[in-house]
Amino acid sequence: MEAPPLSSGVASNLRPSPLLPRLSPIGRLWNPREPCSKSKKHLSVHASLSQDSTVTLLDYGAGNVRSVRNAIRYLGFDIKDVQKPKDILSANRLVFPGVGAFAAAMEVLNHNGMAEALCMYIEKDRPFLGICLGLQLLFESSEENGPVKGLGLVPGVVGRFDSSSGLRVPHIGWNAVQITKDSGILDDIEGQHVYFVHSYRVLSSDANKDWVSSTCNYGESFISSITRGNIHAVQFHPEKSGDIGLSILRRFLNTSSSKTKKLACGKASKLAKRVIACLDVRTNDKGDLVVTKGDQYDVREHRDRDEVRNLGKPVELAGQYYKDGADEVSFLNITGFRDFPLGDLPMLQVLRCTSENVFVPLTVGGGIRDFTDGNGRHYSSLEVASEYFRSGADKISIGSDAVFAAEEYIRTGVKTGKSSLEQISRVYGNQAVVVSIDPRRMYVRSPDDAEFKTVKVTTPGPLGEEYAWYQCTVNGGREGRPIGAYELAKAVEELGAGEILLNCIDCDGQGQGFDIDLIKLISEAVTIPVIASSGAGAVEHFSEVFKKTSASAALAAGIFHRKEVPILSVKEHLLREGIEVRT
Repeated sequence: MEAPPLSSGVASNLRPSPLLPRLSPIGRLWNPREPCSKSKKHLSVHASLSQDSTVTLLDYGAGNVRSVRNAIRYLGFDIKDVQKPKDILSANRLVFPGVGAFAAAMEVLNHNGMAEALCMYIEKDRPFLGICLGLQLLFESSEENGPVKGLGLVPGVVGRFDSSSGLRVPHIGWNAVQITKDSGILDDIEGQHVYFVHSYRVLSSDANKDWVSSTCNYGESFISSITRGNIHAVQFHPEKSGDIGLSILRRFLNTSSSKTKKLACGKASKLAKRVIACLDVRTNDKGDLVVTKGDQYDVREHRDRDEVRNLGKPVELAGQYYKDGADEVSFLNITGFRDFPLGDLPMLQVLRCTSENVFVPLTVGGGIRDFTDGNGRHYSSLEVASEYFRSGADKISIGSDAVFAAEEYIRTGVKTGKSSLEQISRVYGNQAVVVSIDPRRMYVRSPDDAEFKTVKVTTPGPLGEEYAWYQCTVNGGREGRPIGAYELAKAVEELGAGEILLNCIDCDGQGQGFDIDLIKLISEAVTIPVIASSGAGAVEHFSEVFKKTSASAALAAGIFHRKEVPILSVKEHLLREGIEVRT
């Protein structure tokens, strides 16, 4: 939920996101100094009682709202989109899944007359559920690019997590909540993990304590949900919290607790380590979209016909991994669909279909850059990312483009704001941007022999070298670049990355374990979460990487695809080793 500074002032001074709906302004512009309760002159709340199966959704056009839509439909409800303020006032149930930066969201709501209507609706105690930014906007103001005035319905100020003591920000992953009062919709979830992804939070105080229904601990105790009457809002994402999240949505939509299933008692107590399933997706020689897996990035069988290794269909595999307990699913598009118009990219359809039944976070990478299709139409990297978000992605992963941006930043010391990394993080927040680093080990006898940061390796090199630096690569590992993994990680964090996916070409497909030396080096160099990747071959490799490094998550592909190591076995092993995971 983090973005570079926006100029203060009214909406006309802002450069809007390309996703923001082009709704005509209704009423006057909102005055940031005037409480919305003083400006309602012509609006009235009147719900229609004939649409019990309809949920009104306030989608102001930023980020992945498809997942909320899919979750609501999955639970058997229809959706009516807000087009104008009166749609808010006539709603029976209103869901507001806020995504992105606080200031940009408030500008859109005020410019289109939605802020007044929201205030009236909530003050009339109509059924309301705010999600993530939809909770934060209810408070008085935010320090994000501010101060910026909020709706002012709940006392409190939205502030950033303090990373000065080593806390990793954004707060990404599955954490436990502590119930502080009965809210109805949170019944049975204490002791369970729910999914958070945010850089800003609100603290409890004497002024807002009557609103607080649960808290969460991440470096400090912050508000994870509020409740008063029919008004509910949560900082976490129920639509991305699996069965637990669906239970919360079901309770809000159904109001009758008898319609919700009883959940097993959980033992969640803190932020869990994540186990992520990765699917490398490409076309095979017949033109079919398949999941494959490389051996040091080589995806061909090297037998009679030298075919692309086919390990299954992406949508089916993603659905199975969700059922198996994967905490996230990551798609890596390793085919450049450059002749397709943007709207016809095959990966978009994969995301749309997957998000209909998979209610954990989805990441997609590969091809997030400017390109021109076969019809001569040019697309910016921001447009490409926007389409992925609209199709169901929660995060996008940038590879080669981030390397080039980091090289330029290190060379000039200037943030141009023009790189794909900077553009996307500015519009969607840094928590939505993952940078994928693909390094290879370069052995040296002494740190003095390398221009870049070295590490003393656990296993010496082929000539007995005791040190190595990690050279970053682009184009699927085919081209080495004059930048080390350490230097790249530090640069992309400054440019707006919210998470690092750390691969290792030397370990890829070998099944001998993660490169602990590399992961320790990078995870101690940055304050954003690091995902360990490449080399997992046994359950012990997962506990090793979590015990020996500061990695927040571990990712695997081939061992899951080939059913050599089930996800459940990994989690059972981690629990036995005293490592908290979502079960």
